[in-house]
Amino acid sequence: MQLKRFADNDSIIFTNKDGLVYLQFTNLKKYDNAIIHCFTTRLGGVSKDSCFSLNLGDKFYDSIKNVEENFERICRAIGIKKDSLVFSNQVHGTNIRKVGEKDKNKKIEDRRKTEPHDGLMTNVRGISLVTFYADCVPVLFYDHNKKVIAMAHSGWRGTVSEIAAETVKKLAEEYHCDPDNLEVAIGPSIGKCCFEVGEDVYFQFLDRLHWSEAYCRKTGEKKWHIDLQGIVRQSLINTGVRRENICTANICTKCNKDIFYSHRGDNGKTGSLAAIMKII
Repeated sequence: MQLKRFADNDSIIFTNKDGLVYLQFTNLKKYDNAIIHCFTTRLGGVSKDSCFSLNLGDKFYDSIKNVEENFERICRAIGIKKDSLVFSNQVHGTNIRKVGEKDKNKKIEDRRKTEPHDGLMTNVRGISLVTFYADCVPVLFYDHNKKVIAMAHSGWRGTVSEIAAETVKKLAEEYHCDPDNLEVAIGPSIGKCCFEVGEDVYFQFLDRLHWSEAYCRKTGEKKWHIDLQGIVRQSLINTGVRRENICTANICTKCNKDIFYSHRGDNGKTGSLAAIMKII
């Protein structure tokens, strides 16, 4: 299934199960016999008002009961058990957490009790990694040789700090993963069309990633648009990930806020999307 507006996008595949809509990435779909993965939309849940409708984040303006029901729905849709979920505790840093069996079967509201981290990784079968988004860049990793999965939450701070490259480094350290064997998917996020920043952010990119100037475009007096998805992609390539192994959604969450939650598009009061990934 493909939503009409994305009919020409061959990087992603949408699935609609009784009104619940999620997407998958074509390069990771090749491994359906080894992994389950998805990136959610805002369609098909029970949340109301600004969190309408498949909110998966424990926001103060949505009830935990709604969030739990929404997780029940997405878990049924993709064929995983809710007690397999391991939730991230995101702070816009670059820490990558290695998880195992002891991390399963926890409540979503308990995730903030763990050490802050913006990435998860595991080689344990049956664990479903979960990271959260509402404009930030989702990055999903799979090493088909080592049977390892990982995810990174890359907001602009994580992007300028190269959390995607840090994840590649951690995968090599912990599991001896070769970047050459990684399949990576970069999901929907705020696009270069809508991510406008001032001088303070622009110069952080130039100071720390001199090559990122190619992904920045001046749009007005002391204003720039920055291509976060493009910078994440180039950062991965710089670490040795093969260009042809990176699948980029090229979807702007703000432009499509009827389908995806967008922090900027919804003026800060919105729900959370989730990336979910599991080794079968």
